[in-house]
Amino acid sequence: MISDKRLIRLTQKILSFNSENPPGNEFELSQFIEEDMRGLGLSVKVKSFEKGRPNVIATLKGALPRKQAQKHSILITPHFDTVPIGKGWTRDPLGKDIVGDKIYGRGASDDKGNTAVCMEVMRSLVEDGVQLNHDLIMAATVDEETGSQKGIVPLLNEGILKPGYALILDSDEYHAVIAQKGLMHFRVKIFGKKAHGAYNWLGVNAVEIASAVIAKLKTMKFEYKKHSLLRAPTLNIGTIRGGDKVNMVADFCEFSVDMRFLPGTSHQKLLEKVKAVIAAHAKHFKIEIDDVQQPYEIDPKHLFVKTYVDELKAMRIRAGLKGSEGATVMTFFQKHRIPAFATGFGAHGTAHTTDEYARCSVIIKGARLLERFLVRFDKHLLEGRS
Repeated sequence: MISDKRLIRLTQKILSFNSENPPGNEFELSQFIEEDMRGLGLSVKVKSFEKGRPNVIATLKGALPRKQAQKHSILITPHFDTVPIGKGWTRDPLGKDIVGDKIYGRGASDDKGNTAVCMEVMRSLVEDGVQLNHDLIMAATVDEETGSQKGIVPLLNEGILKPGYALILDSDEYHAVIAQKGLMHFRVKIFGKKAHGAYNWLGVNAVEIASAVIAKLKTMKFEYKKHSLLRAPTLNIGTIRGGDKVNMVADFCEFSVDMRFLPGTSHQKLLEKVKAVIAAHAKHFKIEIDDVQQPYEIDPKHLFVKTYVDELKAMRIRAGLKGSEGATVMTFFQKHRIPAFATGFGAHGTAHTTDEYARCSVIIKGARLLERFLVRFDKHLLEGRS
């Protein structure tokens, strides 16, 4: 049985560890999670892709024969690194303060409250002697805040995690996040020709060319199919730098672009359109791609999603299906053809903020919801309804 007091104490304990990323200070909290899960008698292993940054994988083995229990295993995965604490807090950033229903601390919503929920659910199932049919895996990971390249990405790419289904615990207020935009980050480098500012006609001003390109990109029309859970595609200019001195014609300018696009859109075609815009203004340029993450969506009628939504209704929780404008780790499961969606129990709009908090009541109800969902979905799988 979920213990309300134990769960809140656990949340405070997890918040008491500073696991800021950068720099990637997750070691002590990782040790705590590992020891706590080993204490339940679970099968626990740790895997590091950078020294001092261990991911913790705890498995409650199912009753079915090993191959079947593993093939249809259910993964729940929170992350336990946080963004830097920063200045200006009026509450203790390491979890000492609970005021009314609010528990304060860096990571309370993103993502230590969700980590505590996962750990409490594992403990509750073990203590109650619940025998699931399929393996239940909790992977508490590092490095989510800076790209997951030391966390969930290599765990999947190297086959350390091979679940049948994945629930990402990194959201808020019970919603099921089933769709998200893709992203493309790239830098545009414009090359010109130096000259004295007084004789600017002798040069080619890369800054002025970049300005014209940016203005055109901001008016560029996207071709896309509307999505019921996501807003229209977006383009943002994040940084710009160029030139050497006020009285010199700038022979170089670079700006960075953030593009968010919808499921069904090809990032290659977007890039071709961007190139055409730049080529209309610049003779010499280069585009360097920094990151591409594909958009993601799962059918809302998928049994994995439907079971969760049914449990929301059964518990009379006012939440439903939602889309994510930003990138989450859901997209990494797509590559491995693993059905996935995200949910969580943080407080909307508080992640990464000063005086970040979560609501104790939501964390507690979230733990009960998660446990009910896992037990019910495991049963549905056995009934062969997937």
